[in-house]
Amino acid sequence: MKRFIPVVLAVAVAALAVALTSGGSSKAHNTAAVPPRPASASALDLRTTPLGRILVDANGRTLYLFEADKPDMSNCSGACLSLWPALTSQAEPQAGAGVAAAKIGTIAATGGNRQVTYNRHPLYYYAADQKPGDTNGQGLNQFGAEWYVLAASGDKVDNG
Repeated sequence: MKRFIPVVLAVAVAALAVALTSGGSSKAHNTAAVPPRPASASALDLRTTPLGRILVDANGRTLYLFEADKPDMSNCSGACLSLWPALTSQAEPQAGAGVAAAKIGTIAATGGNRQVTYNRHPLYYYAADQKPGDTNGQGLNQFGAEWYVLAASGDKVDNG
């Protein structure tokens, strides 16, 4: 119940962002509610947080796995993607220090992009994470399953 209010607030923020960006000019863009999704290249790095060393993008934004996904297959679409945007790339993703390049892959995503995977887990941002290092999505149960940050091993971090 403690997480209900933040979840409702996050959904409202995501809905507002979609409403603001869907009307008018196609160049309208609200980056405050949705983390940037690199268009041409992606890099995976590690960042030290209170949850331990976790997988992040090149800008330090936290990445998550969705327990409803199957290996190399996303089960997040529609409203799910508005709150949990996929990390996508048009180029081959790169491994930062401590990240196993052999565990990085991609799968087909909407819009002709590729969704980045790590250890066969499709990777996502959480719209309520406002700055690098935020881990507000950790352990949330949304869209039918739980969401977790990943360790360098590619396994979920479950400290609870």
